[in-house]
Amino acid sequence: MPVPYATYLLLAVTIGVSWLAFNNRELLQRLLLWPPAIDRKRQYERLVTHGFVHADGMHLLFNMVTLFFFGRAIEPVFAERITSAGFLAFYLSAIVVAIVPSWLQHRHDADYRSLGASGAVSAVLFSFILFAPWTLIYVFFIPMPAIVYAVLYVAWSIWMDHKGRDNINHSAHLWGAAYGVLFTVAMKPDVVRVFVDQLLNPSFG
Repeated sequence: MPVPYATYLLLAVTIGVSWLAFNNRELLQRLLLWPPAIDRKRQYERLVTHGFVHADGMHLLFNMVTLFFFGRAIEPVFAERITSAGFLAFYLSAIVVAIVPSWLQHRHDADYRSLGASGAVSAVLFSFILFAPWTLIYVFFIPMPAIVYAVLYVAWSIWMDHKGRDNINHSAHLWGAAYGVLFTVAMKPDVVRVFVDQLLNPSFG
């Protein structure tokens, strides 16, 4: 299997930048998504840089563990079609696509902040699910088929986004997941047939 260079690069950069930002409040504030900074100062790079900083260690750990397992699994598929550089572009574009709706909604809200790789990680995860919907994944040490997790994840994100009572950007999770599916289908259209065939013929593993 080809070495997933892009995944390892993303892990190293994200962990490194996030760790630096944990100890440097000024750096954190400069990289996270703060809509007025984009609107007033044209700091459009924040649409990408917010995906490389995290709120705390658990936030970082959850995203990086997910990226480690599913990025390594799915990058070789991308590499066959668009190279590992293409997978890197997919991940970076997913960061942007996942956050744009939140940015537009809050573009004049000086109290709004968003950070974390969750949108892009959701894109990677849902891309993987298209190829292996019945693969068992572990959610808080509980095994469940990837497709079941996907359904629960989407339902939970929609519900929590509607409630809006926590500090998690559930909208970014949903947009990231949708982008992961659409990008993968555009890149490899026959994945739809693969997905349906596997869905109709469950094989757990």
